[in-house]
Formats: sequence, C-alpha cells, structure tokens
Amino acid sequence: MQWETVIGLEIHAQLATKSKIFSGASTAFGAEPNTQACAVDLGLPGVLPVLNEEAVRCAVTFGLAIGAEVNRRSIFARKNYFYPDLPKGYQISQYEQPIVARGELVIELEGGSSKVIGITRAHLEEDAGKSLHEDFHGMTGIDLNRAGTPLLEIVSEPDLRSAKEAVAYAKAIHSLVRHLGICDGNMQEGSFRVDANVSVRLKGQREFGTRAEIKNVNSFRFLERAINFEIERQIDVIEGGGSVVQETRLYDPDRDETRSMRGKEEAHDYRYFPDPDLLPVVLEESFIDKVRASLPELPAEKKQRFITHYGLPAYDAAFLTADRALADYFEEALKVGGCEPKLAANWVMGDVSAALNKAGLEIGACPVSAAMLGGLLKRIADNTLSGKLAKEVFEAMWAGEGDADAIIEKKGLKQITDESAIEALVDGVLAQFPAQVEEFRSGKDKVFGFLVGQVMKAAKGKANPAQLNAVLKKRLEG
Repeated sequence: MQWETVIGLEIHAQLATKSKIFSGASTAFGAEPNTQACAVDLGLPGVLPVLNEEAVRCAVTFGLAIGAEVNRRSIFARKNYFYPDLPKGYQISQYEQPIVARGELVIELEGGSSKVIGITRAHLEEDAGKSLHEDFHGMTGIDLNRAGTPLLEIVSEPDLRSAKEAVAYAKAIHSLVRHLGICDGNMQEGSFRVDANVSVRLKGQREFGTRAEIKNVNSFRFLERAINFEIERQIDVIEGGGSVVQETRLYDPDRDETRSMRGKEEAHDYRYFPDPDLLPVVLEESFIDKVRASLPELPAEKKQRFITHYGLPAYDAAFLTADRALADYFEEALKVGGCEPKLAANWVMGDVSAALNKAGLEIGACPVSAAMLGGLLKRIADNTLSGKLAKEVFEAMWAGEGDADAIIEKKGLKQITDESAIEALVDGVLAQFPAQVEEFRSGKDKVFGFLVGQVMKAAKGKANPAQLNAVLKKRLEG
C-alpha cells in the first residue's frame, strides 16, 4: 500500500526575558533546584500574576516576522491538569484568543526547492517545573526553577509530509527566533523543544489518520529519527490489522524507538476557561509599530543579500545566515580583511567552523575574533601567507599566541614572493634531481608534483605556490 505521512509540529521557544512571565523570579539557567521559584511560581494562596511586557514584545516580534495576524486583544486561560511539577493545578496559557494567529514560513528543501508551511497560531504560556527521577532511590524530586518561565508555543498546520521536511521547518523556526533575539535556541538547556504530531493515511485519502504526539524532542537528529520510527510503527500497526491509538509518546534515543506515555488529551479534557486573575491583553497600534520598526534583517532577506551583494553561492549564503552571530562574524571578518567574499566564506565555513565543532563551542565563544580572522585574511590576500602557512597561523591564533601579524613576525612565516629568490630555489632543486628533470622532459608529467614538493621543502613551505609553479614550469620547458 502507498502511504502518505502527515506531520504538524508544536515548538516551545523559551523567551529571552530576564524574569518569568508572571513573576519577578529569575529565568537564568543552572541555579540550584528551587532557588528561583517565588511565591507566585509556587502557587501559594493569595498571590496574583503580573504579566511581563517583554514576553508580549517577543511574541509580537515573532508574529510580525512571519507575516501573521497579531491580535489586538488576546486572553489568558487556565489549562487544568494535575502533575507534581505544576503547583497551582493549572497552567496559564492562551486558548481561544492567542496573541498570534495565521502566519506562514517558507522552508528550503533538499534539491533547492522550497515549500510554504502554514503556522496556525503562536501563543504565550508559562512553563511547568521539572520532575527529577535520578538519585532519589524510588522517589521523584521536583525542581520548580522552570515554573513560570515564559514560552511561545508555535503551532504549525499539518503541512509537513516527511521527517526531513519537519527538520527543515524546525531549523527554520530555530534560526528565526535566534535572529530575532527572542530565544537563545539552546536545545540542551531546554530553551527550544519540539513536539511532533504524526499520522499516516493512504495516498489520495482526504481524511487525516489518527495521530500520535511525540513529546519534548530536544535535537534535530532525534526529531528525524523519532518521526521515521513512528511512521514505520503506525504503518506496521495498520497493515497488521490493528488501529493506531491517539496517544502521547516519548522518544528513547538509546533504543531509537518511541514508547507510549499516556492517552492523548483533547482540549475539553483541560477544562479551559479565562483566567480571572489576568485582564485581556490589549495592544495599542503604537506598541506594534514600535516593535515593527525594531525588526532586524530576517534570515531569508540576509541570505538573498549575501548572494546578490557578495556573490556567494546559495549554499554558502544559507550556511552563513542560518545563525545571526555567524553571519555577523563573517561580515566583520570580511570588512577587516578587505578580501574576496568567497575567501572569507571558505574560512568561516571551513577552519573556523571545524575548530568550533571540535571544541564544542558556539561562534560567540570563538577564541579567534572576527577582527583577528580579518587580519589573517588580509595577509592571505596580499600574498604574505600561502594557504598552508595561513592554517599554521590560524592554529597559533586559536591557541592564544596573538594576532596574525604578531605570529607571522614571531615565527618568520612570511611567504616568499621575490621572483629571484624563487628562481634560485628552483634552480637548486633541478640541479639536485637531474634524473627527474629528464623524466619530465621525456613526457612523464607526474614528476612535476614531486619537484614542486622538493622546492617547497627547500623553501620551508614559504614559497608562493602560484609563482613557484610558474617558475618551475618555465625552467623545465626552457
């Protein structure tokens, strides 16, 4: 049978506010358990929530960036359910009237094609606490530091048709919220979490199949694996004569499988009703205009500018603009270096990114600043350094030995570009290897590479490669 997959994602982006959505408690990551939970977060009797304006600004920023409807009036509701890390017995969220409705995002797929993904809504809500099961010997510990942390839940239309499309969409949202500065996107710390609603149906069938929700996936790699496993599981169930059950499932990366957690709740199970402690959120046009005026260049716009203004290939532009900090790093390095944009792009995408990955660092923590890389690029562009010597200088810069000029001076790494000096080196090697010279002149071209290597060895790697090749060829053919 020919099956079609239908996927919708619910993404929880933790908003980059210093305090929680309804209290003044800190949102900083890594504090000792229960040291950042105030009376409001604990749900103590008599306390009242006060809305954080910065969280509202973040939500409006996102809505404007995706061309969505920003509702001038939205309402907070109580989502009622019992769980140990939810002290009040309900979560404050938005239901019938969210702050953002009906937007869209264009994603790029493999092969260069693109697809428009509808975004149903994006609403504000508070996070719950965290249940800790390790080190409690059969008991569960509760950390309420996260309770009340502001979240923007971004709900897509069921427009995604494969795990790869789902990952492309999740990455696009991740890039966008980071570009906007409304979320740091740190998946390891739980700042960006994805729930995937997955179902299958026969191709040509109009009705959706029964969906299962995979909760709290915290990496793009795991998201793809979890969806692919769930697709196969559902097809096997149906083709085996069974029926898919609507439920919430958890992905286990160690076993590479999804497992049932509980039956999937419907909206009426939560008994939503407007929160009596919070007034409706009414946005003035002046507030929205101010947010609109503060919007930065969006990822798609930046990518197109990198292609048209710098003449970069689409792949390079997409790589560099996926992260705002990386794009800024590239542009600063290019400005300082005064070189060809492609040279700067190659270094940022190659040596810099490889070193960051090896060290497990983000671009913001790179030991080689953009200005330092620009200084290195300047010396490559003016032929002070060959590509090989530049790599040696970069490694020294990474190790903290100073900027490019200081390292070049200290280690005597300046490239030999004097024509007469290169001719002398070539003549010395040709005199040393007469047999190989005869081999070349008898038609064995491969020996040319050997002779180049010997000249470079004599020059201690400092000879300008293009000049070396030209002089050697001239001498051999002379």
